[in-house]
Amino acid sequence: MPSIYDRAEIYDLGFDERKWQVVREHWERLLGNAKIDTVLDCSIGTGNLTLQLAELGKKVTGSDLNPVMLNKCRQKAQEKGVSVELFSSDFRRINENTNKKYDCVMSTGNSLPYVPNEEVIDTLHKMDLLVRSGGYIYIDTRNWDKIIREHQRFYFYPPYYEKDVRIDSFQVWDYIEDGRITFNIVYSFEKEMQIIKREIFEETYFPIKREVLSNTLVEMGYEIRQMANFPLQCSLPIDDFEWYCILAQKRM
Repeated sequence: MPSIYDRAEIYDLGFDERKWQVVREHWERLLGNAKIDTVLDCSIGTGNLTLQLAELGKKVTGSDLNPVMLNKCRQKAQEKGVSVELFSSDFRRINENTNKKYDCVMSTGNSLPYVPNEEVIDTLHKMDLLVRSGGYIYIDTRNWDKIIREHQRFYFYPPYYEKDVRIDSFQVWDYIEDGRITFNIVYSFEKEMQIIKREIFEETYFPIKREVLSNTLVEMGYEIRQMANFPLQCSLPIDDFEWYCILAQKRM
């Protein structure tokens, strides 16, 4: 089954200007009092969750393992008129591909659960090597605690339109005995009441609990500054919302 990350044009469907502004406001609220000028996102993807930082005056660097994602990110940055430095890297070896220090090293877009929990912990240590004294690590991810607790099977998105084509998207989640969860992702394209195309993808994740991330950061010498919904402006309790973020500061 193909990966959606090899199809940037499908991956970006539905991410419109309204969502761009929602993410921008998230960053404005989250980073308002933090001294962050340089940022490295080690799982930048197509830049949906990171390029807004460049609009806010941050110097943004991004890496990703997938060249399709990086190419789309570069194109999007040009269209938005913002500057971003991009390079290819597996986030598990991010420290081998740059020796710079950053004010904030981040992983956005639920990327860390693509690898087993022990590799996530090792990745956080690799990210730490690139954080300046007093700098930050930032993570946003799905609320895997909620997913495991509720054992939800079907996940539906609201329909949206590209010109005269209606696009419906939903996911079917398969819970594997070893603890992994496979997301079967379906896109259906409809025009004039007829389905004209379907696209089906499959992604498998290793759920990671929030306390594993927060405890690891604390053990590494970080102080949790924010643990909140993603985006931050959502007012639901963090246990009930579908995504969350962590901003942790490295002690001087």
